[in-house]
Amino acid sequence: MHQTYQVKLDTFEGPLDLLLHLINQYEIDIYDIPVAKITEQYLLYIRTMQELELNIASEYLVMAATLLAIKSQQLLPNQELAIEDDQYEEDPRDELMRRLIEYRKYKDAANQLKEKELDANQIYTRPPKIFDEMEKKHPMKQGDVSIYDMIAAMSKIFERKKWTQPLETKIQRSEIPIKQRMEEVLTLIRQTKDGVSFYQLFPVPSRSHIVVTFIAILELMKTKEIYCEQENHFDEIIVYNMGDYNCK
Repeated sequence: MHQTYQVKLDTFEGPLDLLLHLINQYEIDIYDIPVAKITEQYLLYIRTMQELELNIASEYLVMAATLLAIKSQQLLPNQELAIEDDQYEEDPRDELMRRLIEYRKYKDAANQLKEKELDANQIYTRPPKIFDEMEKKHPMKQGDVSIYDMIAAMSKIFERKKWTQPLETKIQRSEIPIKQRMEEVLTLIRQTKDGVSFYQLFPVPSRSHIVVTFIAILELMKTKEIYCEQENHFDEIIVYNMGDYNCK
């Protein structure tokens, strides 16, 4: 029996967060959303999450159905003759646009509060003291790669990998402990200070191995043993050892 790893990630903030990520990534005008393109990319993320056996909340599937409904509605012929001149026909995208604008407003406010909290955490008070030697410390950088960037990278990996046998055939039992895979990934990353390409961590064309490796990377990021960076959208993700950053 094939072992599955069902994982629930707290970093997923909901379908509106994913849509906003896509809008920012593709530099889309939120007031003129190309539904066909957004729907295609959104469904790609959903399929990749399912391939990774992540627990997807039902709200993500509801949003997928909503996007498909809007896309279908836009494909219908324009019924201009049936509409009176003084009657306004609402764009099927309007409701989604309003929800995204409202969500972005609260998300920006939350980010501002988070930044203020981080700044406040760097301020300490103590009684006067003579310092013979000042030790300079830098605030920890967590990297600029979101979970959605990693999901996008995983979709490319699933496209590139050719499975050795069809998924519907009987799968040989091959269980890889996540702890063991974490140690293997960490060992590989520690071998170089220049970082390791995200794709280099997935050399084996095995679906179970890919899933376990992805979870191992997330766990290592959670425990702050590694961090990921991406210079620009769609660029390659580089994984670094956090210990090397602390030595900078």
